[in-house]
Formats: sequence, structure tokens, C-alpha cells
Amino acid sequence: MPTRSFDFLNREGQRLSGTLEMPEGIQRGWALFAHCFTCGKKNLAAVRVARALASAGIGVLRFDFTGLGDSEGSFADSSFSLNVQDLVSAAEAMKDAGMPPDLLIGHSLGGAAILAAAGSIDSARAVATIAAPFDVGHVLHLLDPEGLARLDGEPETLLKVVGRPMSVSKAFVDDLRGHDQGARIGALRRALLVLHAPRDQTVDIENATHIFLAARHPKSYVSLGDADHLLSRREDAEYAASLIAVWAQRYLPEPAISPAEPADAVAEETGLGKFQLALRSGGSRWLADEPETAGGLGSGPTPYDLLSSALAACTTMTLRHYADGRGWPVTRIRTAVNHRRDKDRSPPDVFSRQVAIEGALDDEQRAHLLEVAQKCPVHRTLEQGSGFDAIAFDPQS
Repeated sequence: MPTRSFDFLNREGQRLSGTLEMPEGIQRGWALFAHCFTCGKKNLAAVRVARALASAGIGVLRFDFTGLGDSEGSFADSSFSLNVQDLVSAAEAMKDAGMPPDLLIGHSLGGAAILAAAGSIDSARAVATIAAPFDVGHVLHLLDPEGLARLDGEPETLLKVVGRPMSVSKAFVDDLRGHDQGARIGALRRALLVLHAPRDQTVDIENATHIFLAARHPKSYVSLGDADHLLSRREDAEYAASLIAVWAQRYLPEPAISPAEPADAVAEETGLGKFQLALRSGGSRWLADEPETAGGLGSGPTPYDLLSSALAACTTMTLRHYADGRGWPVTRIRTAVNHRRDKDRSPPDVFSRQVAIEGALDDEQRAHLLEVAQKCPVHRTLEQGSGFDAIAFDPQS
């Protein structure tokens, strides 16, 4: 699935490192994802949820908060309030790039940060939290108690944060204790989806209850079954993403898809890059594009790649049909196709194929199959040329 870097500046002018998961097919909207406490944008749950949403047409920005991962700044100087500011800066950068976030998603403490930032992100229509604490100070339970005690007399100390030694400041801890999430959630004025696992051992299920009760309608709660707090199993992360994608459809803008007569294939611009297209054919969806060197995003095959793919597919299918019809012991067939333009030849477009056939065949059978490959329908179409009906304009366009 196509991804690309998306760095931006926080309020202090520090560069924050982000990754965009580009939407597959017709774009449904954009989402901003906040990762769990100290996790970073490469956390498995963040990656899996973002990519599953992108496959449903929702592009996602996931990024490292200040002082984490590839972002600038120091974790010791960070705070929950700064995380909230980072999210607002991310939303502003997305808006400036022409992809304002319609959907806000937060995991664990990132969910609390998303709830706190939502009121400052005008484009947001819906908010989803995953295993989020109601009280921001809940995260103090994850810190080393002895280290916390040292902060009573020291401005900064090294203590274990989720099992890892990190430098934490007294200002960071004091900030965690200074937030009224209940009031924020009550004034959210956004559709809210609360996802939580009943047996979460890190943030217990009562947090989901408090968030849900504090929120006004429209609001929804869905159980994540036996998932753990970090959604460490792929199926749990993808299940959460599928729930969010289906729920959010009511609140995301309708895709601009023109009604059309039934067709063998449809190509429609996604609005991303100069050439990226959403293709629909045979009940499947995928992207077509041009390489970056030609001004595209490099997010999918080019039109000539697709033409080569058609020849490769037809050749392989034709050989399989012929071999099975004669009961020949062919176990696997692979066809590789290349296309080039040779100005000294007529016609100048030249296709070359390399066919690999596995199975206990003799030389005569193999030679016969190579002759059959020359007779596949797509080969004949390309060789003989085609006629074209006049192009008709859609009267609704």
C-alpha cells in the first residue's frame, strides 16, 4: 500500500516526523491518528489500523509526538498539553496540504489527546478512541513509583516508563494532573466512537464507561472482545479499523463518483497527485499511476504496465486451459512480460514474454505450449489491432 513521508513543524518550530497512508481507490476522507503513550508512529497498532483504514479509502497521517521516534525535541521537555498542540499542528499541516482531517483517532493516551485536541480542529467531523483513559492522570500508574517520589524534590529524573528508562520532568507529571477531560468530552460536539476491550489490563473498561457517559450524542460504544491494550494481534487492529471505517461513513463526505453505465473497467481520478487513478474492474479496486520521474506518485502500475499484465494473465490462463484439456502434468505456469518502444520497427510497440512451465513435460509438449501462447486472445488483439467506437460524453458530467 502506498505511503509517503509527511513532516511538519510543531508550535516550537521543531520538525515532527509523519507518515501518510495513502487512500486506496476512491478517497473517502482523511484521518489523523494519535499513537499510544511513548509508542511512536511505527507502533504495530498504529501501522495496522492506519493501513486498514487506507484500504477502505480513508487516508491516515500517523506521526511521532515531540521527543519520540524520528521527531525533534526532547521527551523530558514534552507534556500531555504539548501532545495536544502537536495534534493541532498536524491537522493544520494536513489542511494546508489540501487534506484536512475529517476523522480523529487516538489509541490509549493518544485517545485522550485526540479528545482534548478535537475542539481546536475545525475540519473534524468524528472522533474514535481505542482503549483510551478517561482521566489523563491515569498514565501515572504506568510510571515507576519510586521515580515519581523523587520528582517531589527534583525537577527531572530518570525512571521507567512502560518498562523503559526515560527522563521525565516534574512539569510533565504536574501537567498530567491538570486536565478536566470530562468537561472537554461534554463539549466535544463531534460524533464519538468508543472502542475498548473488557479485559484490558492497562486501562480498565471503566474508563470507556466514563468517556461514554460524559459524551453527548451521537455516540457509540463497541467492545473489542479479548483484545489486549496494545492490539498486538493483527486481527484485533484490523477489526478496530473496520469498525471505525464503517461507523465513520455516516460522517465523512460522500465521494465524488459520477454515475455511469456498467463498464468492463472504470478509471477515475482520486485527487491525489497529478496522475493517480482509482480503477474498478471485475469486482476489484486498485490504483494506477505514473512513476515519480514522470510527475506521478509511483503508487500503482502505469497504463502500459496494465497492458503488459493483461498479456501476461491471458497467456498464463490460455496455457493452463490447454494443458488441463490434454491432461498434461503442468503444476505451475508463470509468464513475465516486458514492453518497449523501438522506433526502428513497425509497429514500434514490442512485447516480449518469458514463460516458465513447471511439470514433467517432454520437449515436444513444451514446444507445443509455446506455440499455443502465441494464440492467446490478448496476443491476437494486440497483433491484429482494434477498432474503436466514438467516445461518448457522460451527459451528467
